[in-house]
Amino acid sequence: MGGKRRVIQFSTGNVGVHALRALVGRPDLELVGVHANGAAKIGRDAAELCGLAEPTGVTATDDIDALLALNADCVVYTSQAETRPRAAIEEIAGFLEAGVNVVGTSLVWLVAPHHADAWLREPLERACRTGGATLYVNGIDPGFSGDTLVHAALSLSTRATAVTVQEVFDYGSYDDAEFTGASFGFGTTPDHTPIMFSPGVLTSLWGGQVRTLAEGLGVELDDVRERHEKWVTPQPIDCTMMTVQPGRVAAVRFGVEGVADGRAVITMEHVNRLTQAAAPDWIYPPEGRPGVHRVVVQGDPGVEINAHVGIGIDHNQGGVIATAARAVNAVGAVCDAPAGILAAHDLRPADHLRGTMW
Repeated sequence: MGGKRRVIQFSTGNVGVHALRALVGRPDLELVGVHANGAAKIGRDAAELCGLAEPTGVTATDDIDALLALNADCVVYTSQAETRPRAAIEEIAGFLEAGVNVVGTSLVWLVAPHHADAWLREPLERACRTGGATLYVNGIDPGFSGDTLVHAALSLSTRATAVTVQEVFDYGSYDDAEFTGASFGFGTTPDHTPIMFSPGVLTSLWGGQVRTLAEGLGVELDDVRERHEKWVTPQPIDCTMMTVQPGRVAAVRFGVEGVADGRAVITMEHVNRLTQAAAPDWIYPPEGRPGVHRVVVQGDPGVEINAHVGIGIDHNQGGVIATAARAVNAVGAVCDAPAGILAAHDLRPADHLRGTMW
């Protein structure tokens, strides 16, 4: 289809500010609306909110009805939703019912939509049918590493006996203690159970990608199980995320495993620490780098692919920009797709590329 896609940016937080910057700059997209929360952002120009000098003439609002009235082609939804899923579902469904497509980085259960729980999936499916609109949720992990990078690695083996998808990342420079820090339990005593480690939460977030990959491989799983571990610092650790006192958690590692014939054949794993001083006995990224998204295939031949985001900038900043990119880059393809909720395998690899070079 010709012409610019008319797009609304919904939220201007850690991910949203980078999505907004891309929307302002890209010649194939036209920013027509911005949603923001808080009096400090309402009424400000989009350029000001994302650090650009030239005004756009588009100002932020918290009036969703006004945004709906714009009749945009697509909404880029990056508002933090995992702690407020019902409200987020209502917001997203409102746009879908009005015939506005949505790409997003929130409600990450929908990275593997066919395995998302019915309470989450069904109201959004109904909204897609009502409005004839399409929804696509993705990110870097959950998302890219477990549904795109892993496919590239597996395609190079004639036979795979096991595959591990990893994020090994130093979160110390990530300024998000309120959500990420609290969710992972950083800075807490080891007897505290953060929301991420409540029974079933890890499986709800990564289990869908494990099951989807098993289906693609034609592997029947006997079980999907989760595991987690904490590391407690003996010395104070001071970083952008927070200051961690001795005796408190400064690193975590966890995994979700697809089990067949009594062994883990598909593993989605995280190793996350606050500064390189934390958990010195756990694995680190290769070549002294602060972060990696990696796939390791055991097979014939064995394959390892390491992806590093943030070349030339902080790796955590690179990570949130990459997360925004997975949504923004899919706008055109999602607008052209049939109505419904998409997964990454419903799109062609090139559908995440068009419009990125400008």
